[in-house]
Amino acid sequence: MKETPIKKEIVDGLIAELGINDFAKATIREVKQVAAKAEKASGVEFIKMEMGIPGLPAAQVGVDAQVKALQEGIAHSYPDIQGLPALKQEASRFVKAFIGLDVAPEGCVPVTGSMQGTYASFLTCSQASKEKDTVLFIDPGFPVQKMQLQVMGVKYETFDVYDFRGEKLGPKVESYLKNGNICAIVYSNPNNPAWICLNEDELKAIGSLATKYDTIVMEDLAYFAMDFRQNLSVPFEPPYQPSVGRYTDNYMLLISGSKAFSYAGERIGVTCISNKLFHRHFADLAERYEGLPFGLVFSTRMLYALSSGTSHSAQYAMAAMLKAATDGEYDFRKEVSVYGERAHKLKEIFCRHGFHVVYDKDLDEPVADGFYFTIGYKGMTSGELAKELMYYGVSAICLITTGSHQEGLRVCTSFIEEHQYAQLEERMCIFEENNPR
Repeated sequence: MKETPIKKEIVDGLIAELGINDFAKATIREVKQVAAKAEKASGVEFIKMEMGIPGLPAAQVGVDAQVKALQEGIAHSYPDIQGLPALKQEASRFVKAFIGLDVAPEGCVPVTGSMQGTYASFLTCSQASKEKDTVLFIDPGFPVQKMQLQVMGVKYETFDVYDFRGEKLGPKVESYLKNGNICAIVYSNPNNPAWICLNEDELKAIGSLATKYDTIVMEDLAYFAMDFRQNLSVPFEPPYQPSVGRYTDNYMLLISGSKAFSYAGERIGVTCISNKLFHRHFADLAERYEGLPFGLVFSTRMLYALSSGTSHSAQYAMAAMLKAATDGEYDFRKEVSVYGERAHKLKEIFCRHGFHVVYDKDLDEPVADGFYFTIGYKGMTSGELAKELMYYGVSAICLITTGSHQEGLRVCTSFIEEHQYAQLEERMCIFEENNPR
């Protein structure tokens, strides 16, 4: 066997030192820590693919607006718990421009990143009806959302969508909803980590079932309009970002500033609640929260209790970014399309050396190139592959941590630099020689 770029003893020692018993279940932070320590100990640069952090500069239009707001003294004032009026207005326009849905400004509520948006949404949905105490995940998905439910003590169910695309999806979802205990359905679109995109027929099936069984859909749009196979960048013109909102009134859209605008550090997003759901009164919420409707429970109770509002200056940034995009002055899709270009190059290198894309299809169409993709290697489990790649200075997380039942890894393209394609090519040549299929 050829010598690996990083000595196995270094990686194995660090895994033991951190107390990671099963590398297949190592968290993103743990994988990141092993990679950082191994890089320092070996002096070999790691190709880091484990963290879903934007690798592009923050949108300048947002930075300028936030700096201006700070310079004008906004930092001394508490934000309105309902949000900056200008941001609410621009969020409503953005949803109309790029999704084609009418959501009133009052239902567009700023949150401290979509992470807080999902936490507050989980709290509100899980308390809306006492008999509905369980969240359903259409996996794979973002692992931290399940941790949020663990923290608040809310139950959840999950299934891997891999074998349930197209006409199979509706019956699978209904098999859970018919039990009467599901308060919310959660998925990301495009999907983290598989980058599959549920199509309009699949979303119609979910929406129809959400109405039939009176369940709320939480649509995580963290990677907004980043299906680079179609042009979703022209405001107020189709094609639009696919959404369940066309097929049910029971929806919440979670729109993040982190990836589309590379504004992750300021923790800013908007949760958009459908007009009907915002004003709906649930008996159990009304009893607990002085008769308030769903939308006001979300903002004046959940968000108020969590943080007393969202960073004031960051709201000015988000308002400016949404406005520039909606006005056609800022093509955020063009900015982030580099992720798709990186994915295309990385997939080509991996596949040439015996790897395969795990979630490779959107029904009959090849999956899009984007922020994430998934890889596997014949004969290796997720944990074995993740650990083996560490010896070659490549870090990624196992699909099992995302709720997937497939053997493989999630690869993030955000931190890849131009010189690393040659590094990966060289290292995967050695990998393939040392691991014949």
